[in-house]
Amino acid sequence: MHTELVVSESTLLAFALVVSRILGIFVFIPMPVNEAGPSVARIAIALASTIALYPRWPSIQAQGIGLGTLCIWLLAEIGLGTAIGLMVSFISESITFGARILALQAGYGYASVVDPTTQADSDVLPVLAQLTAGLLFFTTGLHRYIIAAFAASLDSFPPSSFTLSRHLATTVIQLGSNVFVVGLRLASPVIALLLMVDIAMALLGRVSTQLHLSHHAFSIKMLIALIALATVFAVVPSLYESFSSETFRQIQATFGR
Repeated sequence: MHTELVVSESTLLAFALVVSRILGIFVFIPMPVNEAGPSVARIAIALASTIALYPRWPSIQAQGIGLGTLCIWLLAEIGLGTAIGLMVSFISESITFGARILALQAGYGYASVVDPTTQADSDVLPVLAQLTAGLLFFTTGLHRYIIAAFAASLDSFPPSSFTLSRHLATTVIQLGSNVFVVGLRLASPVIALLLMVDIAMALLGRVSTQLHLSHHAFSIKMLIALIALATVFAVVPSLYESFSSETFRQIQATFGR
C-alpha cells in the first residue's frame, strides 16, 4: 500500500520563517570561497542548518494569516538574521580594515592580486587579511557559536514574534564602530614604526645631502613593514578571538533571554 508524504501548511510556514532568518545570517558569514560558489554553498548550508534545527521549529497556525502579515513576519525574520550576520561579519572586517591602512602606509597598495571572493583586483594585504580571517573563523570554532546563537534566538524570539526596533539598530551600529578600533589597534604599531623610519631618513638626508635616500625610501619602508607584519600577524588570532568574544556577548545579550 502506497503512502503519501503530506506536509501541512503550518510546517511550510514555519520552514519559510526559519529559513528566512538563517539565510540573513549566512549572507554575511565569512566563507573562503570564490564568486562562482558562495550562493550555492551558503544556500545549501542554510537549508541543512534549518533542517537540523527542525525540533526547534515553532508551531504556527496557518489559518487566517494574510499576505500582508506574512510579509511583515518575513521582513522581521530577515532583519533579525541580517543583524546577527552583520555583527559576526564585523569581526573579519576589522582585520581587513587594519590591513587596508597598512597597505596604504607601507606601499603595498601598488601591488594587486585577484580577490577570490569577488574575482576583482584588490590590494595584497587586504586579500591576505580576508583569507586569514575566513580561516580563523572556522579554526576558532565560531561557526558552532553561530548555530548555537541561532538556536537560542528561536527559543527567545520564535518566528512571527520578533519585531524590528531602534534598540537593535543602535546595538549593531555601536558594535560596527569597533571595527575601526580593532583595525587601528592592529595597524598602529606598524604605522608608528614607518613614521619613525620616515623621520629618520629625513634627518639623515638633511644631515648628509650626499645620501640620496629618497630613491631607496620606498623599498626600505616595504622591507621594514614586511618584517613588522610578521610580528603583528602573530597577535592577530588573539585580537580576533577577543573581538569575537565581545561580539557574541552582545549577540547573547540582545537575542538571548
